[in-house]
Amino acid sequence: MSDRTAAVKAYLLDLQDRICAALESEDGSARFVEDAWQRPAGGGGRTRVIENGALLEKGGVNFSHVFGSGLPPSASAHRPELAGRGFEALGVSLVMHPENPHVPTAHANVRFFIAEKEGEEPVWWFGGGFDLTPYYAVEEDCVHWHRIAERACAPFGAEVYPRYKAWCDRYFHIKHRNEPRGVGGLFFDDLNEWDFDTSFAFMRAIGDAFIEAYLPIVQKRKATPFTEQQREFQAFRRGRYVEFNLVYDRGTLFGLQSGGRTESILMSLPPQVRWGYDWKPTPGSEEARLTEYFLTDRDWLAEAQ
Repeated sequence: MSDRTAAVKAYLLDLQDRICAALESEDGSARFVEDAWQRPAGGGGRTRVIENGALLEKGGVNFSHVFGSGLPPSASAHRPELAGRGFEALGVSLVMHPENPHVPTAHANVRFFIAEKEGEEPVWWFGGGFDLTPYYAVEEDCVHWHRIAERACAPFGAEVYPRYKAWCDRYFHIKHRNEPRGVGGLFFDDLNEWDFDTSFAFMRAIGDAFIEAYLPIVQKRKATPFTEQQREFQAFRRGRYVEFNLVYDRGTLFGLQSGGRTESILMSLPPQVRWGYDWKPTPGSEEARLTEYFLTDRDWLAEAQ
């Protein structure tokens, strides 16, 4: 393992520890259970899952460091020059599914890839981001989420937040439904246009911003009373989350195609979910407002001026 890879790994392990500690403290009831695992083809990780808490119905914060002699198709399809290279992939990925439908689902990940071939320069890149999936959305929460994202990007250039905000909107789009998965955030991948130190610093800025973005929303909404009807709506909307993850998500596909640990990869799926034939919320309802107003590619910060 090179010094660069070792530095990334040390940061990611610490990030996993800090996020788990913050979420455990906020939940106040349940604790993360760790499952350390080894990948037969090379590498392993630490899966941490929390369930049936006062706040979190299910959540996971996973660290993985896997390596192998060839990249899987999901990684080399858009970078054919990498076919046949050995690789290392390190990352932290998390999904939080709160029980209360007034508290949004949140997802984040940061990752580093390096692909090497004897006699050639290593090819490396960073990726990651975070995004928010509310059920009963509140405008000030969406603005806060994007404001923290913009602040994390600001030291790296004024164009960075708009670029990666737009990429997030494109990426987390459920094409067969023609709707966004949530209210967006940031998404970046294949980042190597800066030098290694700057790229690594950017990944750290995004990883460190997640708790600052999410916890204030959780604290404002977690005591809001909810009904069984609202839980049912949450279950239908969680179905959209599942559809995206199983059909489109690049990380899910990479994990499955690279022989990753299935339980850790599918940890992102919610515990309770529903589908109904041609199901739609009642027109004019609070539920309908989610898709009519919030689940559009909005410029939240410009509207908040």
